[in-house]
Amino acid sequence: MILVTGAAGKTGRAVIRALARRGVYTRALIHREAQIAVVQKAGATEIIMGDMTDPDVLARAVEGIDAVYHICPNMHPEEEKIGANLLEVAHVAKVQHFVYHSVLHPQTEDMPHHWHKLRVEERIFKSGLPFTILQPAAYMQNLLAYWPEIVGEGVYRVPYSGEARMSLVDLDDVAEVAAIVLTEPGHVGAIYELAGPEPLTQYDIANILGEVIGQRVRFEMLPLEQWEHTALQRGLSEYAIETLKHMFRYYDAYGFWGNANVLKWLLGREPTRLADFVRKVRDEG
Repeated sequence: MILVTGAAGKTGRAVIRALARRGVYTRALIHREAQIAVVQKAGATEIIMGDMTDPDVLARAVEGIDAVYHICPNMHPEEEKIGANLLEVAHVAKVQHFVYHSVLHPQTEDMPHHWHKLRVEERIFKSGLPFTILQPAAYMQNLLAYWPEIVGEGVYRVPYSGEARMSLVDLDDVAEVAAIVLTEPGHVGAIYELAGPEPLTQYDIANILGEVIGQRVRFEMLPLEQWEHTALQRGLSEYAIETLKHMFRYYDAYGFWGNANVLKWLLGREPTRLADFVRKVRDEG
């Protein structure tokens, strides 16, 4: 049995689906009753509900578990504390494999949520648990948030420069790697960067979007103040907004890209290219 924390998010559901395809039983840790249906649909075998910041919830979640795939809720201010508590209960429960869903370039202090993940990685090294760490780049699926504007207005808007290069990775590729390292030998002690196959500028992304959907799509840089106003209306927390602003400023200055060789080796095939991902989204309607 494999515990997947943060199971109701898009990453958790993708990992559960990838494990279910391999016939692996999963226990999904979720926060709210409303999330039960989505993890059941993904293929979760068991469900446990509770607040991840509560050590007692984590202790119950790891009972009888062979391996953990830990996804902390996105932009969580207590990620380090959650990681420390989960490692402690996993050690007591004699979990055989602890796999941490980190992020590409966690050593980037300018992005607070990256830095917090680096601190969790450090705790993992000290825990004595057999571990694997996955460090994915930004997902291709993040583009779906802009899909109505892309299709309806022919505009791709993000709050950073069109020159910013990104190695977007398909979440389904990341989930497949997660299933591989959780079910196949030889990955304990490894740290794997999972970057997509193309370091694309935002102008490149707009062009690919346009070519695949069959209409002109132009890139437009969204003013950060306008993004922040919309984020407040959507109910994002002050911490999440400030953290994302740091991230966008970093992207604007440096981009966020890497090398796809490790991902290709783990998958045993070519990683998904952006055009193929967009084509799939287009065809699925």
